[in-house]
Formats: sequence, structure tokens, C-alpha cells
Amino acid sequence: MDIGDIIPADDSVRLLSAVLERMDYSKLEAAYSRLGRIERSPKRLFKILVYGYMNGIYSSRKLEQACRRDVNFIYLLGREKAPDHATIARFRSERLTEVIDDLFAQLVGQLADAGELSLSSVFIDGTKLEANANRYSFVWKKSTQSNEQKMQAKMKVQLPVLAAKLGLRFHVGQKIKAKDLKKLRKQLKVLQARQGIVFVNGKGQRKSVLQRAVETVEQYLLRQKKYDDYNHSFGERNSFSKTDRDATFLRMKEDHMKNGQLKPGYNATLAVDAEYIVGATITQERSDSQTLIPMLKKLQGLGYTKPVADAGFESEENYTWCEENKLTAFIKPANYEKAKTRKYKSDIGRRENMPYAESSDSYRCHKGHPIRAAYEKKTRSKAGYAIVTTVYTCTECAGCEHKAQCIKGKSKTPLEERSKNLYVSKTFLRQRRQMQERIQSKAGILLRLNRSIQVEGAFGVLKQDMGFRRFLLRSSIKVQTEFLLLCMGYNLNKLHNKIQKDRCGTYLHIPKTA
Repeated sequence: MDIGDIIPADDSVRLLSAVLERMDYSKLEAAYSRLGRIERSPKRLFKILVYGYMNGIYSSRKLEQACRRDVNFIYLLGREKAPDHATIARFRSERLTEVIDDLFAQLVGQLADAGELSLSSVFIDGTKLEANANRYSFVWKKSTQSNEQKMQAKMKVQLPVLAAKLGLRFHVGQKIKAKDLKKLRKQLKVLQARQGIVFVNGKGQRKSVLQRAVETVEQYLLRQKKYDDYNHSFGERNSFSKTDRDATFLRMKEDHMKNGQLKPGYNATLAVDAEYIVGATITQERSDSQTLIPMLKKLQGLGYTKPVADAGFESEENYTWCEENKLTAFIKPANYEKAKTRKYKSDIGRRENMPYAESSDSYRCHKGHPIRAAYEKKTRSKAGYAIVTTVYTCTECAGCEHKAQCIKGKSKTPLEERSKNLYVSKTFLRQRRQMQERIQSKAGILLRLNRSIQVEGAFGVLKQDMGFRRFLLRSSIKVQTEFLLLCMGYNLNKLHNKIQKDRCGTYLHIPKTA
């Protein structure tokens, strides 16, 4: 009996099989060793994984069970025997990691060729997903550096005295490194062999001065190696998990302790066009603003000209990059909603509420005193972008009755001794003003409406409907593989849904008017 006769003609498994059959699997087949034979068809294993993610089946054991019992999985296998769960897990974590980006790009290319993508406006947003790591296996950078400094100070005092007592020389530099401790341990071992001293252990045994010295150096060496290992894992991050070192402790919406506790996770960013995911990245960044440019670079080949993002992606660096690459960005300013409130408009300390004189390049405070440009401050962003900030200072703040309302923020300097300062990036100010006008245009309102529907809707489907809230694999490379598999499953579900509802070729949601 042909098992395909049981499956309805409009079932999503037929669509998946047809779409994935058109892909080029040469890179996937090249990922296998030439020395051994391929026991399972890589194409069929890939189909099984994607169909599993389409239907919320992520565990390799549950996928194995489905291959034995589910008619649709048996249809995808053809006449092949059901694969073992270890085969599925090994295929996902080892074979797919190098080629998943290519396979995902092929699927997006098929959608573009079919006219399903607008290739004009793309909606970008991010969320935080929990890693497969222990919630209490945290290592903090500040704590590690503090403990290392204490140990270094102790070693600089203790080790020269210990070496001198045994007739050895030990040079103390700015920092005692692991290699310095290894050299000292080697000298102590040579001294032991020369004197013929036997090290003892156990209750009632008396340790020699040399044995105690060796044990002290070995303890310091062990701790220094641990701190070096931790510092290497930190990179530019402030924390990592011992269970999955690529995971960073982030503040998430799903708070299991209800006290704002941090959890190990990854920042997942999506780019959506016509309800399809066209780009997906996994990063260790805590803020969204650093993820926009890498995502736009990834999408350059598709020719998008109108990136749309929310307030979390706003920065001078992102604005400038879009201008240099001739992109018409629609990014909501961070103060857009707050600026509408009465409290914001009546705050006399805000620069936005102070009149500006372009001729003298100065602001005027609530009392009428001028706030003039004093000097320029130059800084660099995390990615190396140069930011020039003009600092404006008021010299007539002494005795002003509005000082408490005008000058805010915590400082050790008493309020009576402080002056009003404004920190203004003129480039960012111009860019934000232009963006304000752009997002309030008719096209801007429509695109912002679609951003909240399309990309936030995609996250809602992935997390709520498909039940994906925690990664199964560990390390950023494997997590990226798992996330792209999930996105491919989402895209195929969306394509099937659009075909069934005769919505193919629609790109934007047009609001209904009364």
C-alpha cells in the first residue's frame, strides 16, 4: 500500500516535501566524512527535522517516536527505516551547523522567486530566549576580577618570602601569571629531587617546608588558571553560565522567581517580510541597538531599502549606517511616547523644552539665562563608531530658585555647587528630528502598524503557538542552527496557511476604515 494515499492532498507535509526537494544539498553531503558511508539520507533527515519543528516536536527522542508511529513522518522517510534518536541528534548538532545558513537562504530565495516577498520593507525586532543552562550557574565578571586582584596581592607578598626561605629567586612583575607559577613549581620540584625529600600525606604525617611550599604554589596555580579561563570566556560580557559558556545572564519577561532575577539566555533577532522570516540571528548582546547593523548586513543581498524597527534599535550609529548605505529607515525614537505626556512637556530641565538660538549656538533656561557651548567630547561606541558630543554649560546657576527642578541626577557634589550641563550630539539630534517626521507620515504609520503585527506576531507564534521558549542545544553555533530550523518550520507553516486562505502575494496589512 502506498502510504501517500492516506494523506490529504492539501496537507502541509506535501508542501514541505515539494519545497525541500528543490533545494541543493551538495554542501550538506560534503559535511559527511569521505572515509565512511552515509547510512541515512541527509535530505530525509533534514525533512524530518524541519517537519518536527513545524509541529512543535523538538526532542530527538520524540522525533524518533514520531518516525515510527506518525503517518506523515513515515511518508517523508519513504521506504527507509526510522532513524535512531542519536542519529537525529548527531545530524542536528554536528552536520547541520556549517550548512544551515545556506539551506535557510535557499528557502528565502524560493519565497522571493515565487513572489511571496516584497523585497522592499523589512520589519526587525528582538526577544530573549532562555538557554539550556542551569539558572544558578552564573559567573560574574566584577566578582572574578575582584577575587583575582585579592589573590594577586596575597601572592606578591607571600611567594617572594617563600622562595627566599628555600634559597630561590622569584621575580614579581606587575602581574604574576600562570607561567611564572609553573616556573616556581618546577624549581621546587628540582629542589625536592636534589634533596631526596619524600612528600607525605595522611593523618599523623608531618609535612616538610618544601612540601608545603609546593602545595601553596599549586593551589595558586589552579586558581590563576581558573581566573584566566573565566576572563577568556567573558570577552566583552559581564557574565556567563558554567553550563553553557556562550549564554549570558539576561533579564527576561518570563520571571520564574517573580523578583527580576536574571536567567541565562540569548538575544534572538528576527527580520520579517510579508509575514515570512527572512533573517534570524542569535547574539550575546543585552541591548537590541547593537544587533541592527549585523542583521542589515545579512539582508543586503536581498535588496531591502526600508528597515522598520522599534525604539530599542535607535542609536546614532544605526542612523548613520542607514544613511551611508542609502536606506530609508523607520525607527521609532526612544522618547516618542514619553514626549507626548504632560509631565515631559512641563519638565524645565529637559533640553527639548528649552528654546535654541542657532546664531549663538546656545539654549535658554527657564529663568532666561543662556546655556552656551563649552567644549566637545569625543567617545566611541562598543563597535568603534566615533560620537562627537557638544557640552553646553550655564554660568549663571548660582542663587537660581529653579535649580532643584532644573538640575537632576545623583552626584556627590552638593546642589549649590553644581551648574546646568547639556550633552548634545548635533548629528543625532538632526537624525532624530528627521526620523520623527518620517514615522509620522502616512507611509511611516502603515509600516509601524505592520511591524507590530508581523514581527511581534512571528515571535508570538514561535513562543506561544509553537511552544518554543527554551533552547535544547548548547553553544551559540548549535543554538543558531536550532533557531534557523524553527524559522524554516515557521515559514513553511505560513506558506501553507497563505495557500489555504488564498492570501499569497499579500505583503502588508491594510487597516480597515469605518
